[in-house]
Amino acid sequence: MLYAYATRDGRLFRLAAGDDLAQAVWIDLIQPDDDEVSALRGLGVDVPSLADMEEIEISNRLYREGGVDYMTAVLPGERGDGTRAAMPVSFILSPSRLVTVRHHAPRPFLTFPDHAERSALGCATADRLFLSLIEEIISRLADILEGSGRVLDETSAGVFGSGAAARDARPRRGVAERLQQALAVVGREAELMAHVRLGLLTIERILAFHLAVVADRNGSARLRPVIKGYLRDVQALEVHADFLSSRVSLTVDTTLGMINLEQNNTARILSVIAALFLPPTLIASIYGMNFAHMPELDTRWGYPATLGFMLATSVAIWLFLRWKNWL
Repeated sequence: MLYAYATRDGRLFRLAAGDDLAQAVWIDLIQPDDDEVSALRGLGVDVPSLADMEEIEISNRLYREGGVDYMTAVLPGERGDGTRAAMPVSFILSPSRLVTVRHHAPRPFLTFPDHAERSALGCATADRLFLSLIEEIISRLADILEGSGRVLDETSAGVFGSGAAARDARPRRGVAERLQQALAVVGREAELMAHVRLGLLTIERILAFHLAVVADRNGSARLRPVIKGYLRDVQALEVHADFLSSRVSLTVDTTLGMINLEQNNTARILSVIAALFLPPTLIASIYGMNFAHMPELDTRWGYPATLGFMLATSVAIWLFLRWKNWL
């Protein structure tokens, strides 16, 4: 799928199918087919395949060829089946045109065309369009981190609330299920933050590469302060992502600790029940033996006395456990 955009009165508008791609300032390729790759090759742009984009070597993700910069980032987004994933997105920047190649749908690519003119740099040139799109991506990653922080706040409060409920005998039912759900939520947020952290790292590399080569473009050297500002923003978000990752570790450890405490409470109840029935079981086992000489078996009071003795031992065990605060 191919979307081509040109500028008019400082705004982006989509070209119709069949229009000349040479007038486009931004061409967005989604899972390009052979015809679209051939059309871009006619414009002097070599479109990388998904296998090329997934290469982890820096030399394959950041390079210049024939005056065109090829830069690849790994960004979170949705696949065609609705599942979330972090996949590579290539930015191919020439003096006159920006080409993006992707195989999933990061949200900034869907929202940016509608308000590109409202970005700080606008979309008049390919360099400004590229940096404006990078700004949109950084803002989106910041929003994801902010949302993850709120989820962690709510989950942590729920975990500590479940711990307080576990100490009360009445609301104990369902505590383990809530803790398991909290653990699943934290796991999903940890995976999402890992995707964001990888996206920030690759965006930082792209900006550092672009900062080094932007001086070679006519009229683009003045963008260096803007690029440095975006670099500082990315580095600040990386620190925030690391902080949230530490909170994830703390929340996971707390949740697992609460689950262990709840399991210990259950095991303690079972141990108390076993302790209460242990003396009566011992007495019943003694009088269940088939020996010929057992004097108590021939007495009238033997049966009620044995029952009373069994009850007395159970009560004594229960009082002892209460005295030790084990109940």
